[in-house]
Amino acid sequence: MSKKTFQQLAGFYKPYRWLFLADLLCALAVAGIALAVPLGVRYIAESLLGGGEVPFSQVLQAGAALVGLTLLQALCTYFYDYQGHYLGAKIERDMRDQMFRHCQRLSFSYYDEHTVGDLMSRITNDSLSMAEFFHHVPEDLLVFGVKFLGATGILLSVHWQTTGVILAFLPVMLAYTLYFNKRMGQAMGQARESMGKINAQAEDSLSGVRVVQSFGGEALEEAKFSRLNRRFLEDRRVGYRSEALLFGGMDTFAALIPIAVVVFGGLAVWQGSMLLSDLLLFLLYIGYFTGPVQGLVNTSRLLQEGRTSFRRYRELMEAQPEIQDQPDSREWEPVRGKLEFRQVDFCYGQGEEVFRGLDLTVEAGEYVALVGASGVGKTTLCALLPRFYQPQRGQILVDGQPVEEISLACLRRNIGIVQQDVYLFTGTVAENIAYGRPGASREEIVAAARQAGAHEFIEKLPGGYDAGIGPHGVRLSGGQQQRLAIARVFLKDPPVLIFDEATSALDSHSEKVVQRSLEQLAQRRTTLVIAHRLSTVQGAGRILVLDEKGVCEQGTHQELLAQGGVYAGLYQASALF
Repeated sequence: MSKKTFQQLAGFYKPYRWLFLADLLCALAVAGIALAVPLGVRYIAESLLGGGEVPFSQVLQAGAALVGLTLLQALCTYFYDYQGHYLGAKIERDMRDQMFRHCQRLSFSYYDEHTVGDLMSRITNDSLSMAEFFHHVPEDLLVFGVKFLGATGILLSVHWQTTGVILAFLPVMLAYTLYFNKRMGQAMGQARESMGKINAQAEDSLSGVRVVQSFGGEALEEAKFSRLNRRFLEDRRVGYRSEALLFGGMDTFAALIPIAVVVFGGLAVWQGSMLLSDLLLFLLYIGYFTGPVQGLVNTSRLLQEGRTSFRRYRELMEAQPEIQDQPDSREWEPVRGKLEFRQVDFCYGQGEEVFRGLDLTVEAGEYVALVGASGVGKTTLCALLPRFYQPQRGQILVDGQPVEEISLACLRRNIGIVQQDVYLFTGTVAENIAYGRPGASREEIVAAARQAGAHEFIEKLPGGYDAGIGPHGVRLSGGQQQRLAIARVFLKDPPVLIFDEATSALDSHSEKVVQRSLEQLAQRRTTLVIAHRLSTVQGAGRILVLDEKGVCEQGTHQELLAQGGVYAGLYQASALF
């Protein structure tokens, strides 16, 4: 373990250092009492076998002392078992909080390359493994170490020859356990990776279950999931086989050592070099030799799992957001809404360029529509404005201020986005609208719903604004979901709006209702509208036509039709459907 890793692990204990110290002290007391009890038993045995040389009252006192020590040991065991697990759970909570907070700040580009299922596995399964690591490993190493070293010292002082017989088994036991434990750890680590893939596949298939069923893809999805599930089973089988060989061998050693002690110790008693009470002491202490080795197996497994989980934790936490606040970024309010793109180049990862040298200016309060064939960068252009992605070259400005110099919180607070694929959270209608401004009053929520044309249908729902909408709003129609999303933006009240295909998935009636809501929302705000249905943007103050080279045409609906260019061609094509 590197110094950096050790420091990072130790840092998790820092907020709970006094609880951790108390936990270790109790563990140390348990180990110390465990060493003392066999000595007390030997004292009683010697007293009874000595023919009454020791008063029986002293034997009773020794027995009472052993009972007291046992009760104290039980109390300490309770504390370090309960509080130790609670300590691990607290650290698990801290790690899970850290990972979730970090995931909230990672850029869109990270999610373009990583599955949500794998991230969920890191947040849940890996943090749980780390909880077991943080609780058990320090305690086990302390308890097993004290028991082993203490028992070895005591028995060497009693009869070093018989102690040597016991110690001769240990290197073989250790080599055997380490070999099979390593194989088990590798298999279990692979099983953990397989579980991450299973989570990702399950999340992908279940999130798209409506698409799956509409295309009759159940068998395909079941086959993909079954293949991953079989791979996971095979990884577990290899791990369980190594585990069976490991613990079977340990049980064998645990049975052989007492036999060896009885044979060699009995010979020593017959020869007169050892007392019968000493042989009893050896038999009582045997577990302190085999136990630590067996415990080392479990500890080693926890170390393996903890190392794998911690590596995955660090991979996530060391992934830096591509987009974050600069040291000199600041609040920039009030925002008027003038937008500028100056010589902007952008491509996704190592893919083809979407923009090269894009120049565009949108005045504050202007209503601008973006049209063009699929794939020319309409949505990308709007994603660059709130800094969901970072251009490779050029500048994007809001009110003459480079967006990099505006804090992300301020920038995104002043931009409202209504997309085609509305995302609603599990909860009530009111909670989803209030997402636009947490802490808003019920009156403000209702006012936003009225502005969005949503109040009428909300009132008809069982429970009204307190009605549950189900996962992702499945209990609502597409038009109702859109109107809730618009109400959310009304409540946010931003000076800049982006409508990204906000009505393209709706029926004609819902589209008209939502379109009226959007037009009301856009009043006195800088508005960018992306639309395939050209009928929805004819009233825009300016229409920008994009192609693979950037903005190729711009003007009003009538002006562009008169030019007879790309827009006119798109309009004529749309009129055929």
